[in-house]
Amino acid sequence: MKDLSAKPARRLRCAIYTRKSSEEGLEQEFNSLHAQREACEAYIASQKSEGWALVRDQYDDGGISGGTLERPGLKQLLADIEDGLVDVVVVYKIDRLSRSLMDFSKLVEVFDRNSVTFVSVTQSFNTTTSMGRLTLNILLSFAQFEREVTAERIRDKVKASRMKGMWMGGYVPLGYDVRDRKLVVNDAEAASVRMVFARFVEVGSATVLAQQLRCEGFRTKQGTLADKGYLYRLLNNRTYRGEALHKGKAYPGEHEPIIDARLWDQVHDIMGESPRKRANNSRAQTPALLKGLLFTATGAAMTPSSTKKGTRRYRYYVSMDLLKNRETPDNGIPLRLAADTVESAVIREIRRVLRTPETTAQIIATLGRGGNDAITEAKAIAALNEFEGIWGQLFPAEQARIIQLLVRRVTVTGEGMVIDLRTDGIAGVMRELMMPRKTEAAA
Repeated sequence: MKDLSAKPARRLRCAIYTRKSSEEGLEQEFNSLHAQREACEAYIASQKSEGWALVRDQYDDGGISGGTLERPGLKQLLADIEDGLVDVVVVYKIDRLSRSLMDFSKLVEVFDRNSVTFVSVTQSFNTTTSMGRLTLNILLSFAQFEREVTAERIRDKVKASRMKGMWMGGYVPLGYDVRDRKLVVNDAEAASVRMVFARFVEVGSATVLAQQLRCEGFRTKQGTLADKGYLYRLLNNRTYRGEALHKGKAYPGEHEPIIDARLWDQVHDIMGESPRKRANNSRAQTPALLKGLLFTATGAAMTPSSTKKGTRRYRYYVSMDLLKNRETPDNGIPLRLAADTVESAVIREIRRVLRTPETTAQIIATLGRGGNDAITEAKAIAALNEFEGIWGQLFPAEQARIIQLLVRRVTVTGEGMVIDLRTDGIAGVMRELMMPRKTEAAA
């Protein structure tokens, strides 16, 4: 006979949490997550007389490690607990919830704060009793110990394999492919790697070389345009010397080298110099008269760049929009200009302005006000007429300095160039040109 005086059990809303570390097998019709859920559902059903009832929401994390709390299913479970929607959390084993003792203590704090009980199907206990907490900490400590021992075994295996020169996976460098878990040379990419090393020896600057390569469309193995950081990683990658690295120590590798010892040493002798010295050398080899003066009509600076084909070097000015992969309007503005062409156009404009009667009168008037008897009107007119010959005797660095004094800004448009000259500085420059000059012969 039913006891009508017995109080009905309080309804306890039970949430099942399942997790699997790897994605292997998740595509199967019945996988590990299903097996865990089935066991938990059976356990909840056995506690029906105690008022246990399964909530409809599912909290699953497939292919996510238990060493982190950054799991979508777990985050949703914690949010529902904070909202008061869950009374009991049921898992197949405690390591499904977490493998970290510290992380688990944080979860238990959340459970306690919201009066939620935690239950493991295969390790029967609950966290509301002191014995349950003790058992939990012991089991979790062993789970963490097992995880750390497994990690140590993996690290030891990787170290032993690297010491034998074996490829252990990870980032595949440009110039190689992976076949049968071994690095094999990709001839086309290997030629590109050798080209980068050889051109760095010629240019001596990763910054300049990166600009050149970006203009030429040189891309990484992942398909992105190469930048200076990528070049440094490539030039320092000892895989190209046929070596395998482990924790900074190199071992002879099973794969073939791409770069010979001589080219490697040349590159690293240059990289051993101070960056300032290499930058100065690079600037001396590639004079840029309009550096800092040339801009597109959209306001983007055009920076010097160069490339070498055979024995000949070609210089350019390239828009920073192009180098930075910025979107640009299709307004006909050139993003790359031959340096000789644009510099010659600016110099021609300077010569034209210097030959105008207005400029001649301005220079004579300015020099006359200076009170310098050594500079006569005849000398000033002669200097203006001889500008081309004087200009040709100057060092490139001196030419660049004078251009900086004469030119305020050069703007490249879809129709041509707008050259803004510093007319107030012409007289001072002409005074300098009429003084004794340093020429290559004098040097």
